[in-house]
Amino acid sequence: MSQTFRLRILTAVALALLGAIPALRAQTSAAPAAAPAAAAPAKEKGDLWEVTSQMSMEGMQMAMPAQKVKVCAPKTWTEPPAPENQRQKCTNSDFQMDGPKASWKITCEPPHAMTGTGEITRDGDAAYSGVMKFVSEDGNLTMTLNGRRVDECDKPRK
Repeated sequence: MSQTFRLRILTAVALALLGAIPALRAQTSAAPAAAPAAAAPAKEKGDLWEVTSQMSMEGMQMAMPAQKVKVCAPKTWTEPPAPENQRQKCTNSDFQMDGPKASWKITCEPPHAMTGTGEITRDGDAAYSGVMKFVSEDGNLTMTLNGRRVDECDKPRK
């Protein structure tokens, strides 16, 4: 398989997996206050993030151009923040929050089988940085991530 073809396949898979990685909210142990029974349910607000991702693959001499997207994410994470993609048969597991740091594992089924890990660290409420690393038969792939909060949004991805 040519190096260019491998790069195209891994690029498509990585970008489909990534989409955008929104920010992390520190988990709190306090329960939210109950709403009055007569009140209409409030719309859930999320955080709008501008996310820049840059992919690199071992052995590739050229760097892929950075991708920039905006994503509406929940304010509190209970799973990795990557968007769902029905075309990729990938599952996330072992999601953990430890202070400002989130980590998880990723497993993708054929035809683009690979395994990987993700890790993101918040820098306050307005920014984060991280990396996703994948291993496949075609080589190792690294995706660096940088996000900045730009606003609130409606209908965050769940």
